[in-house]
Amino acid sequence: MVFGLELILRSFGAVAFGVLVISSVVANVVAEVIAGGRAILTLPHFDLGSPAQLPLYALLGLLAGLLGWAFARILYVVEDACDAVWRGPEWLRPAVGGLLLGALLLALPQMYGVGYPVLEAAIGGRYVVGFLLLLVVGRILASSLTIGVGGSGGVFAPSLFVGGTAGTAFGYAAAALFPALDLHPGAFGLVGMAAVFAGAAHAPITAVLIVFELTGDYALILPLMAAVVLATGLSNLVSRDNTYTLKLLRRGIDLAADTPTDEALRRVVVAHVMRPADGTPSGPELPALDPVAPVHDVLGVLAAHRGAALPVREPDGPLLGTLAEHDLLDHLRGGAGRGTVDH
Repeated sequence: MVFGLELILRSFGAVAFGVLVISSVVANVVAEVIAGGRAILTLPHFDLGSPAQLPLYALLGLLAGLLGWAFARILYVVEDACDAVWRGPEWLRPAVGGLLLGALLLALPQMYGVGYPVLEAAIGGRYVVGFLLLLVVGRILASSLTIGVGGSGGVFAPSLFVGGTAGTAFGYAAAALFPALDLHPGAFGLVGMAAVFAGAAHAPITAVLIVFELTGDYALILPLMAAVVLATGLSNLVSRDNTYTLKLLRRGIDLAADTPTDEALRRVVVAHVMRPADGTPSGPELPALDPVAPVHDVLGVLAAHRGAALPVREPDGPLLGTLAEHDLLDHLRGGAGRGTVDH
């Protein structure tokens, strides 16, 4: 529910809130009837052992914000690279991409599927640091390649996976550097899940709530909120666009547009509305006006091209300026009934 309000509608009005509440409640009830009410992730219980650990969670939030931003950009860099490299028919592109993904899965089978069981194992302490970092790189590559070759895939579950594995690796490093703090690497993985998602999506409220939804654990609320806020703030400083709005911007849709008019203007490029004077197919030919022609002689030409700014230039010469109907009216209102185009 909050995901829709914070990311798509960007409004917490009563009407939008009510509609989303009703749809979310109905969807949740149906899901629980079919699949039961078990949490998606089953993770150990973690507590904040000491307030002295909070600076480490804050550092994790900053690093997670950068990682979330990088993850969102790598997705579209790989997609653009696939578009630039592919020269075959579009129907064959997913098949070739499937072969590449299959090769990746043979080398790293933990990338198969959504990855929740692997995420549980990572946060539960079953993997070493080196393998956790390999999982981070593998998930980013697999998700980017899936979308790049035209497959269906999102960034919600992958960002949780990247955050959980990267956060756990950070927790192991912090525990080795500060053994007296009695740190639990899995707790940093849990916080990292929300922080990386917040950095990628710029949705701090959703990121905080999503961990409670997935795990049902409330104990790490303080470090979780601190890390998420820092991750979102740093990611916003680096770029105002998130992984969802960036996809829409690439299609000409700006959810942050101030007014409908602004949004419409952002969707239209100059080439779609210009009318060139060289007779190209993109628009009707506009005649050029001789700069020394009498004003009276160009009245008919301006009347035949209402609303257009006609180019003023000598034959085969450079563009000297433009002349439109309103320019001529201003000229006449000034009391100058005679003259040439260049005056």
